[in-house]
Amino acid sequence: MKTKLMATIAVGAMLAAGSSLAQERKTIAVSIPAADHGWTAGVVYHAEKAAEEIKSAFPNVDVLVKTSPSATAQVSAVEDLAAGSKPDALVILPHSSEELTTPVQAVKKDGVFVTVVDRGLNDPTIQDLYVAGDNIAVGSTTAKFLVDKLGGKGDVVVLRGIPTVIDDERIKGFQDALQGSDIKILDIQYANWNSDDAFKLMQDYLAKYPKIDAVWANDDDMLLGVLEAIQQSGRKEIKYALGGNGMKEVIKKVMAGDAMTPIETPYPPSMIKTAIYMTAANLTGQVPIRGSVKLDAPLITKDNAKEYYFPDSPF
Repeated sequence: MKTKLMATIAVGAMLAAGSSLAQERKTIAVSIPAADHGWTAGVVYHAEKAAEEIKSAFPNVDVLVKTSPSATAQVSAVEDLAAGSKPDALVILPHSSEELTTPVQAVKKDGVFVTVVDRGLNDPTIQDLYVAGDNIAVGSTTAKFLVDKLGGKGDVVVLRGIPTVIDDERIKGFQDALQGSDIKILDIQYANWNSDDAFKLMQDYLAKYPKIDAVWANDDDMLLGVLEAIQQSGRKEIKYALGGNGMKEVIKKVMAGDAMTPIETPYPPSMIKTAIYMTAANLTGQVPIRGSVKLDAPLITKDNAKEYYFPDSPF
């Protein structure tokens, strides 16, 4: 409730300030991954929408959105944005935590307000504001469901995303919630939040392990690859294949009462929009915002899935 209230107050203050504010030109640089899978496609969509809306409301604020296909490209993009546009603020969703920490640190030393979204940096002292979902809860909520439905015992395989702070948090939440049960993690490997990579990894898991009770894919893009691999294999003993993030295709499965994927946990890509709005509030609304905003990750079931289903969304 506190974080929701803070976000509402910040955005409300920015919108209420309007054209009465001083007309000193401000620039917000936004650096995000390119749309390499469904969730990042949603991030790009909402970042561009936020840029349009803020520009319309505040003609003196420029929001420059730059997408990058890799961590290396994003390092260059951040350096170019800092040198070229001389931004007052940087909103960044890092491709990877390790590679982006140093370049963002250099930007911060120039006095730029830094907002980090989702995939945190290795040094959290760099950021002025952090906006993310509750990744611990994404993992723990899923694990608690499996402990309950599997009767506290069974064999599971796990697919990780890419080496980032949020991936580490999801895995920690999942593993911690399994403690005290007899559920065993047979294998856990990276599939890069990519459907094709997840399909191949799941094929490997299926070939390697004759009995698998459940699969946690950590992310809905990977879940789609997992489900395809299971379907092609003809394996019948797998009771559950679960993901996370709230992709509309997966929410639709939950709404329909799908036996293998009966639950979901949300992690909305629209958080980038929240971050940009709050950063603009800090620059133009005379609202000194610092700290962390963590979005909830409640269990989505057939009973409440309609609340999370947005058919027109890109994700």
